[in-house]
Amino acid sequence: MEQLGLILRASRPKALATLVRLLGDFDLAEEAVQEAILRAVQAWPEAGRPGNPVAWLVQTGRRHAIDRIRRQAVDRRSRQGLAPLLEPAVEAPDEADAPAVLEDDLLRLIFTCCHPALAVEAQIALTLKTVAGLGLEEVASAFLLAPRAMEQRLTRAKRKIRDARIPYEVPQEGELASRRGAVLHCVYLIFNEGYRAAQGTELARDSLAEEAIRLARLLARLFRGAPEAGGLLALLLLTHARRPARTGRDGRIVLLEAQDRRLWDRAMIAEGRTLVDKTLRAGRPGPYQVQAAIAALHAVAPSVAETDWAEIALLYAALEEMQPSPVVTLNRAVALSRADGPAAGLDLLESLAGDAAMLRYAPFHGARAALLAESGDRDAARTAYERALFLSGNQRDREHLLERLSALG
Repeated sequence: MEQLGLILRASRPKALATLVRLLGDFDLAEEAVQEAILRAVQAWPEAGRPGNPVAWLVQTGRRHAIDRIRRQAVDRRSRQGLAPLLEPAVEAPDEADAPAVLEDDLLRLIFTCCHPALAVEAQIALTLKTVAGLGLEEVASAFLLAPRAMEQRLTRAKRKIRDARIPYEVPQEGELASRRGAVLHCVYLIFNEGYRAAQGTELARDSLAEEAIRLARLLARLFRGAPEAGGLLALLLLTHARRPARTGRDGRIVLLEAQDRRLWDRAMIAEGRTLVDKTLRAGRPGPYQVQAAIAALHAVAPSVAETDWAEIALLYAALEEMQPSPVVTLNRAVALSRADGPAAGLDLLESLAGDAAMLRYAPFHGARAALLAESGDRDAARTAYERALFLSGNQRDREHLLERLSALG
């Protein structure tokens, strides 16, 4: 049953995207895919999993939508609007000016959700919740918000869509650039959740990370003249290349200094480094390119001790100027601690101690605990690890934190 759940969770976004295109109604598509999932849970254990789970969900969901519209039509004594759905094939809306790359249903839906009438954060949150299928707590984690606050944000966004009658339609080619930043950020956050899950029993959700890489490739093709699109793809490749060494055979976390770098995907690293060089030569550095450059420094280093931590700290400082964020400051503090010792990192972390979002962020307390332990303050380290343990929703992270606590005595 657990395997069934994983398959359905991975299939849902593509099925939803296709149904939105076929039905032209977002709410109806969501209802249809949910009904299809319920029927799959009932049918697949006995009948066996279909060869193409996404196609099965789309077909089943479409039939449900047809039945629902037929019932509504009978109630109204009218069948207007039903005929197109009864045809064997359903034509998409007229999108003659849309580029061929937007034939990918999932990417089309991400662009559709990133409507400029909504605030950018609302666009991204709505996309992560509906398109990527992330849970409320996972979406809230991506924004460093409490789940309740994120729920209110999503409710407001959906209400605005309904009240303003914002259409769910694929933007024309001339409108794509205005949505590019939000779409790139959506794919970045989808990858982050896949690479390190906020909730659940496993550290990573590989299928989600790999789907984000696939989408990033399409975006790099679509926006060939935008270095940040190539920078995002480079960042995801260089980060995901380390995936095979991040956990042991028992699924437990393996820290960077203990990872077997021979397991890193060298072909993926080579592709990512080539992209970093290409995008930086354009002379328009952006946040994704800078993060990709940091990932490249990790990828080429023979070991943690031989990593150019001073350069990484400088790159994080540049990233802070481009995109101020407490998470970036946290990462710079870790790099500084490697370059100049734990005291330097702790001094910078203290500047985040009053940030409400950081106080709810388990990695902040985990990083602070590690530096406190390294500096010899075991009691303070124990308190920080306990706080990180309390905040963490991922089982593998919790196991790792318990190990760190045990090591303190």
